[in-house]
Amino acid sequence: MKSSVLTRYRVMAYVTAVMLLVLCACMVAKYGFGVGEDVTFMVSQTHGVLYIIYLIFAFDLGSKARWPFGKLLWILLSGTIPTAAFFVERTVVREVKPLIADAAPAPAKA
Repeated sequence: MKSSVLTRYRVMAYVTAVMLLVLCACMVAKYGFGVGEDVTFMVSQTHGVLYIIYLIFAFDLGSKARWPFGKLLWILLSGTIPTAAFFVERTVVREVKPLIADAAPAPAKA
C-alpha cells in the first residue's frame, strides 16, 4: 500500500471533522439565535461534498488494508459525529503505518 492512500485519508478526515464542527456552530447560531441561515446552508452543502470525498478515500484505505465491514463502517460514520474523526484518524494511522512500512521495497544493496 502506498503512503499516499493514508495521506489522502488523513487530510480528508481532518477537513471533514473541522467542517462538521463549523457546521455545528452554524446550526447553534441559526436555531439558537436566528442568524446565519445563508451561511449555515453553504457550510452544510460544503460539508456534504467533502464528506462524500472522505467516504471515497476512507473506503479506498479500508479496502487496501482489508478491514472487516464493521470496522470500515465505524470509520465511515466517524465523519458524521463531531470530534470523532479526530480520534478515529489517530487510531487508523497507528494501525496502517506498519502496513505501509511492510509494503515498502527493501533498499538495494551495493
